[in-house]
Amino acid sequence: MKRATSFGGGGKDDSSAAVSTKNNKPKYSRFTQQELSACKPILTPGWVISSFIVIGVVFIPIGLASLFASEHLVEIVERYDTDCIPPAYRNNSLHYIQASETNKTCTRTFNVPKHMKSPVFIYYELDNYYQNHRRYVKSRSDTQLRGKASESATDTCEPEAVTSNGQPIVPCGLVAWSLFNDTYRFSVKNEVLDVSKKNIAWKSDQENKFGSDVYPKNFQSGSLIGGGKLNSSIPLSEQVDLIVWMRTAALPTFRKPYGKIERDIPANTTVTVIIQNNYNTYSFGGKKKLVLSTTSCLGGKDNFLGSAYLFVGGLCLFLAFCFILVYVLRPRPIGDPSYLSWNRNPGGYVN
Repeated sequence: MKRATSFGGGGKDDSSAAVSTKNNKPKYSRFTQQELSACKPILTPGWVISSFIVIGVVFIPIGLASLFASEHLVEIVERYDTDCIPPAYRNNSLHYIQASETNKTCTRTFNVPKHMKSPVFIYYELDNYYQNHRRYVKSRSDTQLRGKASESATDTCEPEAVTSNGQPIVPCGLVAWSLFNDTYRFSVKNEVLDVSKKNIAWKSDQENKFGSDVYPKNFQSGSLIGGGKLNSSIPLSEQVDLIVWMRTAALPTFRKPYGKIERDIPANTTVTVIIQNNYNTYSFGGKKKLVLSTTSCLGGKDNFLGSAYLFVGGLCLFLAFCFILVYVLRPRPIGDPSYLSWNRNPGGYVN
């Protein structure tokens, strides 16, 4: 009798579960059944040819305008890492850059071929420098950079995390430790050209990634100095050179902004630049270049964008011409679209 009673109770529960399942069944919806109206274009020869022609007609003028804007920009690239080594150290460049007693000052001159309109942007370019290396990129602490309360958050900063006596390094990590520290001083006819560093770093980085209450602490205080030093009285949010450097590059050859000259430089002007050649790229075969460039609304001097637009536009016009020839010389009858499945059954149901 107990077993029969138990069985009867189980049947009642199963019935309740079935009713509950039935009540929880989702309501019918055209959205869930994928029955909403949709555009299903039929790619006839006319549509395909017209699309290619429109793309070609639009892209080619854009490409020409981009190339025209790029050609009117002025860019001066000056490599100085080899020429700034004194003749006595040409065969031992690593000793020259690592020795503290050697004179790192180097004077270079170059001629401005065209009128450079203000502002003239200054960049340093490094080659064969892999800032995208996995261990290098991970050796930093974004938490520490954002607030003073987290200055001890150095777990991800090895091997530049703490000092020999266990004090945290701020900013920690290899990225900050290897800060670029070459300096440039420009002059024209013994008149110094002021270099402004205003707005060379991303505003979002200054406001959100580098705290105004975080100051350098124990930075470059070890026996092995990686790069530049920081002023311990200036918060990280105002250390624009550091902020620019900490935005790591994706490719081994990259440029980073150093500053800008906010005055015009006439054509055929001889510019003298005094370089402090401090940064060590000789140990890994890297190259250092100084770049002066004007900009347009499309950025710096670069022919890739215009060439890409011209290539795509020309290819589309070529394909349109080929399709026209095929359509004229060997036409094929177009099928009746009323026989398509979505036209015979607009609701999606099988008869």
